[in-house]
Amino acid sequence: MAPDVDSAAESDDDPPSASEPGHAEAPEPVRSASAWRAPVLLAVGVVVLDQLTKHWAVNRLSDGRVIDVIWTLQFNLAFNSGMAFSRGQGLGPIIAVIATVVIVWLLVSLRTTGGRLNTFGIGCVIGGAAGNLIDRAFRQEAWLRGAVVDFIDFQWFPIFNIADIAINVGAAALILNAILASRRGGVARAGSASP
Repeated sequence: MAPDVDSAAESDDDPPSASEPGHAEAPEPVRSASAWRAPVLLAVGVVVLDQLTKHWAVNRLSDGRVIDVIWTLQFNLAFNSGMAFSRGQGLGPIIAVIATVVIVWLLVSLRTTGGRLNTFGIGCVIGGAAGNLIDRAFRQEAWLRGAVVDFIDFQWFPIFNIADIAINVGAAALILNAILASRRGGVARAGSASP
């Protein structure tokens, strides 16, 4: 008895479905190089703005000059060899290594993560971390022993810079994106579970 030609053709041409036993679901798609463009351009923009404002602060405020802007806001030059809010003074090299690892991890995560809010957050965090890392690497005689230039001073809040703003805004965007994604996932699971 000859084998059924139609069923043989179907089994040879049809790829196995993900629902069949022994076959895993397809991995999350990898984003093309063009998907990296927006967050990387945003990060470069943050670094340029950060470094230009720090250059301005070093040149205009290095003689001890303080510029009153509005209310309690003033521009006042300070150097921070620690981490955010002047904690961990003298830990610059360790902070620089951690910042480098974070930047690399975020760049790698761009391959699989999506969404505008996520892209915005990653671009801001990478740009801010890179801006402060440049200070640590190049603002002193010794490699990674430099201090971060801070100059935005409300007088009742720790002094900071544009890179710090970008890091905090980016982190807030990533947290908000995670909350929204978990809510969307919960709604989708609830919808699929209902009859």
